[in-house]
Amino acid sequence: MIRRRFTAQLLAGPPARDPLSVVRRLLAVQGQDARGFRLALRARTVGLTAGDVERALSEDRSLVVTWLNRGTLHLIASEDYAWLHALTTPPLASANARRLAQEGVSPSAAARAVAVIERSLADEGPLTRLQLRDRIAGAGVRTEGQALVHLLLLATLEGLAVRGPMVGRQHAYVLVRDWLGEPRGAVTRESALAELARRYLAGHAPADDRDLAKWAGLPLRDARAGLEAIASELEARPDGLVSLVGSPPAEPMPSPRLLGPYDPVLMGWRSREAILGAHEPKIVRGGLFGPFALVGGRAAAAWSLTDGRAVLEPFGRMARADRAALEADAEDVVRFLALPTPRDRSPRRR
Repeated sequence: MIRRRFTAQLLAGPPARDPLSVVRRLLAVQGQDARGFRLALRARTVGLTAGDVERALSEDRSLVVTWLNRGTLHLIASEDYAWLHALTTPPLASANARRLAQEGVSPSAAARAVAVIERSLADEGPLTRLQLRDRIAGAGVRTEGQALVHLLLLATLEGLAVRGPMVGRQHAYVLVRDWLGEPRGAVTRESALAELARRYLAGHAPADDRDLAKWAGLPLRDARAGLEAIASELEARPDGLVSLVGSPPAEPMPSPRLLGPYDPVLMGWRSREAILGAHEPKIVRGGLFGPFALVGGRAAAAWSLTDGRAVLEPFGRMARADRAALEADAEDVVRFLALPTPRDRSPRRR
């Protein structure tokens, strides 16, 4: 099972050609950590740089970041925005309204803020979070605490804005209609659920209905409806999990590599036991997912970037060949991110 999942995730077997190919396979990559989603794309490609991701966001407009699924920011293909937004965001509205009330923002003030966001983006083009904060505050709407993020969330839930291009080091917001154009045609909910199930399995199989429901943030009945809609395309397994008929065969275990925070291989199923095992508390803390090293299909170390170098924290003894492979991959992380480095860029060990 785990080898099939690594293959579906593009961590085993042939790498993807470009950022868009990765995102198309995975459908949605958790995106609240900007470096994290870039590193997720690095781990599934060869020879690309973070600049290639920036170009996909800013020039090609092939990728965007917006709130979807479980109410979390996700990196998606622009071509998938319309149906994913329509399918997965309605359940988020009530919780967002409650949070705005808790932050002291009335419904009328929230509506005023959304109008300011829409007008500002229409008149001034891409604007960063801080620029939008100033314009919202100028209209007399509270932006302190978590109010700003939930006002921006409201604008995205209403289908007005997404995070599109990079402006310097900041990810700027744009109007959906200006950046992506008008949607080509409405997709029925039934068709969207079927596409969700099909695309989820392409990047996560084998899995089951509960895995899909958790990943998408939808009720179990919706996950089951999606899978039932594509029943003729499914291959059932003795363990109760399903895959798409004709899915690529399982490749050998991935070579040792460094994965970033919130890597998709940890986010797509109900359980992370097969990868993290007893080390889960070292990687997942308070709902935050840290970077880790994958060796033999298991988490073998935590790591961080310090002074332009990868600092490894092994969980135990590591074979010399695995350590050497991780050191080489650490160099590739530095190359990919184009970090300023000292002369000796080899990973330091604690």
